[in-house]
Parts: sequence; structure tokens; C-alpha cells
Amino acid sequence: MNLRRLWLHIAAAAATLASVQLAPAQETKLKVIVFPGMANLPILAAQTQGFFAKRGLQIEMIPTPNSTELRNGLAEGRYDIAHAGIDNSVAMVEMAKVDSVIFIGGDSAFNHLIAQPEINSIADLKGKTVGVDAPNTAFALVLYAMLKQQGVNRGEYTVRPIGGSLHRMNAIKSDKSIAATMLNVPFSLMAVEAGLKDLGSATKALGPYQGTGGFVLRAWAQKNSDVLVRYTQGYIEGLRWMMTPANRDAAIKLLAERVKLPPHIAAQAYAIQTDPVEGLPKDAAFNLEGFRNVLKLRAEFEGGAVAAPERYYDLTWYKKALAGL
Repeated sequence: MNLRRLWLHIAAAAATLASVQLAPAQETKLKVIVFPGMANLPILAAQTQGFFAKRGLQIEMIPTPNSTELRNGLAEGRYDIAHAGIDNSVAMVEMAKVDSVIFIGGDSAFNHLIAQPEINSIADLKGKTVGVDAPNTAFALVLYAMLKQQGVNRGEYTVRPIGGSLHRMNAIKSDKSIAATMLNVPFSLMAVEAGLKDLGSATKALGPYQGTGGFVLRAWAQKNSDVLVRYTQGYIEGLRWMMTPANRDAAIKLLAERVKLPPHIAAQAYAIQTDPVEGLPKDAAFNLEGFRNVLKLRAEFEGGAVAAPERYYDLTWYKKALAGL
């Protein structure tokens, strides 16, 4: 081969390599099931700011009507990732015998016990009906604990399954037979503005609580380890963006537009999320003490011994994500 022909081959090979390198990587599509609310702001921020896209991820957020659909859909593979009360993941392991695993923290859920205007105290709920999402998991157990703390025990009130916070807020506003329900921010703020009564914060009554977080099927996480790490990185970057004071107005606008909130409610919700003491933990850190309380509540109201927390969570992907940021 003469020198000219050699250089032509080299040039052709270089051009081919360049075209391969410049070709856009195929996006990985992920279905993420969530409850509507302000807890989704890190995901919304990561979508709009391109933190998922730059990692080759396309996220479809799917609102769930209730915990049953969320748990069943995740177990059946209709969704890839769930962000919700992490007690749902524990319930999947214990009740459905599905190997779900929590991979990232979230928040305390910012739950408040909301009641009809004529209810003056938790004691007044004896003999009344309370609304819950599903009767045996997550924030329903928090409600039972708050009532028990004030001497109102299971069997002394009726439990009515209604669905997620949005459904419960609408139900208690329109149906006077529902005396109280647990609502997280921003729905608790909207309920109080509509004339309902706030009977107190769950965390102030019960102590630290790991409310929302991310969870997946363990087999899916092991098969898609790199995808889960990239997703977690995008999520954390979205959280960092929304927590940055310079992005306050943009974050409030995003929350108002995408969660369908009045601007003043969105601003109040954002202030609660970003509170330096009671707001979101840095980088969605997992609150082990709060999770121990989740497991104590489950044992208290669902029976059995308090389980070892390590059975239900694995921060391997979270740690890899942080290390790569």
C-alpha cells in the first residue's frame, strides 16, 4: 500500500470514528410513578433543567390514584421507579412478598392531621370516620399513632380508604362525614385555607419520620445498576437546583404550574421544603432514625416484631451517584 492510500484509509477511519462519537446516545426511557404533590419538585427540576437528558434518560412521570396501584404496578413491572411513602416498599416486602428496595431518601412527608371545623381536638375523633389512602400502610399508620397518643384507639373510629392526598383533600372538603384525614403539604395548606382545621404536625407529635423516598424492585436495580445511578444523579442535581436560593422564583413557578397550585400556596410549600431546620435533607439523604420509627409503627399496628431496617434499603446506587457528581 502506498503512502497516499494509507493516509486515505486513516482519514476514512477517523471520519467513521468521529461520526460514531458524535451520534446521539439512545435514550433510556423510565416510567416513574408518584403521588401528585410538592415532593416531585426535584424530578420536575431535573426534567426542565436537563439533568436527566444529559445522562441519556427520558422520564415519564405517572400520577397514581392510590398506594395499591403504585405497589401493584411496580411489582408487575408496569413502572420502573416509585417515589412515595417508603412504608409502601416495606409493605411490598412483608405483605406481597415482593423484593422491593429503597435506594434514596426524600422528606419527612410534612404530614398534618386535618379535620372538619367542628372538631376541636383529636379526642373528638372518637366514634368518627377518618379517611386514609390504604388502611395498612404509610401515612394511615401515622394517623393511627397520633390518635392513639391522645387516647383514641383502633376500633374507636371508622377507617375509610379514599386514595392519595389530593383525593383525600377533595373528599374531606366535600363530605362532612369524613371527620379527619392525614394530608401532606401543599394539600394541608389548601385544606386549611378552605376552612378545615389543622390538628398538628405528625413529626412534632411522633418524632423523626422518613416519609417519602425512592424504591424499585431489587432485581430491576441489579439489572439496571448504571441506569439507576444516572437517575439518582439527575434527581440529586434537580434537588440541588431547587434548593439554591437564586432559583427560588423559578422553582415556585415550576411547582405552581406543574402541580397546579395557586402561586401563594406554591410559595408557602417551597418555604417549608427549603426550611433550614425542618425542610428537605441535603441531597435526599436517607434518615435511618426516621426509618426506624416507620418500622416501629408498622410493628405496632400491623403486628410482629420490629424488623431490622437493613432488610429494606440499599444505598449502594445512591453512594455511587454522589461519588460521580
